[in-house]
Amino acid sequence: MVNRRKKKRTGQPNSPQILAMVLMGAGLVILGGLAFFLLPKGAPAESPTNGSGSTIPVAVDYLSPELTLSDIHGNQSSLKDYQNQVVLVNNWATWCPPCRAEMPTLKQYFEDHQKQGFAVIAIEAGETVADVAKFAKEYELTFPVWADPNQEAIAAFRNMALPNSYVIDRLGQVRLTWTGAISRDMLEKYVTPLLEE
Repeated sequence: MVNRRKKKRTGQPNSPQILAMVLMGAGLVILGGLAFFLLPKGAPAESPTNGSGSTIPVAVDYLSPELTLSDIHGNQSSLKDYQNQVVLVNNWATWCPPCRAEMPTLKQYFEDHQKQGFAVIAIEAGETVADVAKFAKEYELTFPVWADPNQEAIAAFRNMALPNSYVIDRLGQVRLTWTGAISRDMLEKYVTPLLEE
């Protein structure tokens, strides 16, 4: 005669054990949520600054990438068009608060030093030409503003953080890089000596 009783499987949790595990999991989720909202948050990671809110540039030495884009007036321009000048390439966006904050500083420095062979090229990352032109008009920008809807400049310089800036010397070498907003003091300290070379 065959015993037809079902053998009780071992190693599987029963109903009270499953309920206990579900309650413990829910409790952990609730505790995690409370900790997220109640515990103090650490300061966000920032680039090194000089105490005035401006980032400090990094000295580098490499050949400028080739880059050709259209300005807000529809004219094609290239970095090669600025040979024999010291050029600050500024990658920025209309929606970026530190980008907006540094624009008047870049404008004033450009106006004060353009007779020394200094140029700023502001390359807006991602917006339409109409939006970029509106921004340039609102801020009364006097240097070239390029639209970059496909973010080619960000790819060329390999830096997704905005704003980021690169100073190219008269020989086409990138000499300084910034990630973050730039103050007038930092421009005078680091860029002005390149104008005198």
